[in-house]
Amino acid sequence: MLVESDDESDHNSTKLQGDDGIGGDGVIVTVPLPEVNMKFKEENEIFDFYKRYAYDMGFLVRKRNSKRDNDGVLRYVTYVCSRKGQKINNTSVSLKPHATIQSGCKARLTTCSDIRRIWQINTVHLDHNHKKSPSKSRLYRCNRELSAQVKRRLEINDIVGIPPHKSFNSTIVEAGSYENMTCIENDYQNYIEQVRRLRLSEVVTTTIQSCFSTMQAQCSGFYFSIDLDEESRLKNVFWADNRSRQACMEFGDIVTFDTTYLTNKYDMPFALFVGVNHHKQTNLLGCGLISNKDTDTFVWLFRTWLQCMNGQAPNGIITD
Repeated sequence: MLVESDDESDHNSTKLQGDDGIGGDGVIVTVPLPEVNMKFKEENEIFDFYKRYAYDMGFLVRKRNSKRDNDGVLRYVTYVCSRKGQKINNTSVSLKPHATIQSGCKARLTTCSDIRRIWQINTVHLDHNHKKSPSKSRLYRCNRELSAQVKRRLEINDIVGIPPHKSFNSTIVEAGSYENMTCIENDYQNYIEQVRRLRLSEVVTTTIQSCFSTMQAQCSGFYFSIDLDEESRLKNVFWADNRSRQACMEFGDIVTFDTTYLTNKYDMPFALFVGVNHHKQTNLLGCGLISNKDTDTFVWLFRTWLQCMNGQAPNGIITD
């Protein structure tokens, strides 16, 4: 929520002439222009505000750096254009192109919070050294989305054998043109692939649960947890035997976490928690099969692992 600033600057929507990078047409900014002394109640509100402005202008933003005080409270954050930084021309390093070309763009906001935890914009640089594409903002990965209605239709069409590209073409017709779409065809394909991975048959789910229940009956220290979606389909599963749990109690100070990708029949990432004992030998501290690598999935996995280890959190986790 925007808090009234000390000055009386005009925060109405503004039209910038000749700054859209597409032939000099004006750009309609539907949110207030970022200005010094603008105040917000929370840090994430500034970030959301700047992202909405960036969407209208046709560029991407990211957090550059942040600082905390001695009590661990976040005090300073800098937001920059995604093209900040210098382009690396050393082609011998990697043949894989970067997702965003760095051009040393200086556009940025610097913000801080006061003793009341009110956040304020300190400095503003709105000029970019590269062209911006407002008409393409909706196609940036972070801005693309599938509505619940579209997802449901995709699932139904997939069940009856209609391929994703035909569903996408049908949606274009309904939307009136491709310019009215908020996603691309790959988003349809990726969503269907994710749904298919979740469609493990009830027989497979029952078999896994029966197998783990048998192992738990044979060894009281065996732990497992199964995560189901709204339709009772298997999403994620975690397990650890008694040896892993005891090893974690002794050697769980520092843990490495990693996932192997698409190495099993159902294309589900396999997640491993690994520690090292006093003989420098690796010990498996738990493992799981997860449906994908999104935030919610990892939150479930780490909380489940922590519960399995009786709430004993490691001092550090090493991951890629």
